[in-house]
Amino acid sequence: MTILDELTAAMQHVDATVGPAVVGVGHRRGAGSGVVIASGHILTNAHNIFGESATVRLHNGTLADATVVAVDADDDLAVLSAETGDIAPVEWTDATPALGTAVFAVSRPRHGAGARVTFGTIAATDRRFRGPRNRPIAGAFEHTAPLARGASGGPVVDADGRLLGLNTHRMGDGFYLAIPADATLRERVTALAKGQAPRQRQLGVALAPPRVARRLRAAVGLSERDGLLVQEVFDDTPAAAAGLRRGDLIVTMNDTAVDSVDVLYEALSGQGPQLRLGVVRGADEIEITVAFE
Repeated sequence: MTILDELTAAMQHVDATVGPAVVGVGHRRGAGSGVVIASGHILTNAHNIFGESATVRLHNGTLADATVVAVDADDDLAVLSAETGDIAPVEWTDATPALGTAVFAVSRPRHGAGARVTFGTIAATDRRFRGPRNRPIAGAFEHTAPLARGASGGPVVDADGRLLGLNTHRMGDGFYLAIPADATLRERVTALAKGQAPRQRQLGVALAPPRVARRLRAAVGLSERDGLLVQEVFDDTPAAAAGLRRGDLIVTMNDTAVDSVDVLYEALSGQGPQLRLGVVRGADEIEITVAFE
């Protein structure tokens, strides 16, 4: 058997074993894909979901109503509940996607029952992208399997049909990024399937990025500093309770210099009950401690 024969056989095996578990996820704003992870449960991207319900297209072309069990918008994950019948769920693997690994991407177009199966290799690992709320998501892998519109939320599998990752974001050059199906993802998905959506800590402010902050400070005759400018403090929030004010410039967080909004996201992802902010207020430098419940 030649290499091409082996590749053909592998693609046909993936289509037969994984294809039925891949569904189309549709709504009035667009479409994506999803994959059955357990009886009645479908994993997809959070950015494929609008509202509390969706329509899924099964492998036989029938449409089913789905309800949203839970959404993790910061990690671009969502679990749906729908009648999946006797569809066999995708099999997870503990293998770590490595550079050069051969992969197969499976998606289901919005119209028509057939699944799309494409072949590629992992071109890069430990990549970053931004989720629906603009928070950075780290640890993704990039692969070369070509995918059409509506492929996000579909699985990336190995030649045995085992889940390696979840497609989520198209790169500017056409490659796709996928969230690896590691132990961390399985833990998050298990919680979502139980209806346990993560609660991300919120500071409770509207902020201007460093480039805007420098320009605004210069406009009123203040020295330029890197930091996040507080444009608004919302009532009944940790920021309001701590005494942050409009016009404050946040220059450090837990002694880390603030040169981008990503520093804020990383600080809010921490587990400590408090966040120490170095703040420039006018010409004065003060420290404010924000407490979280």
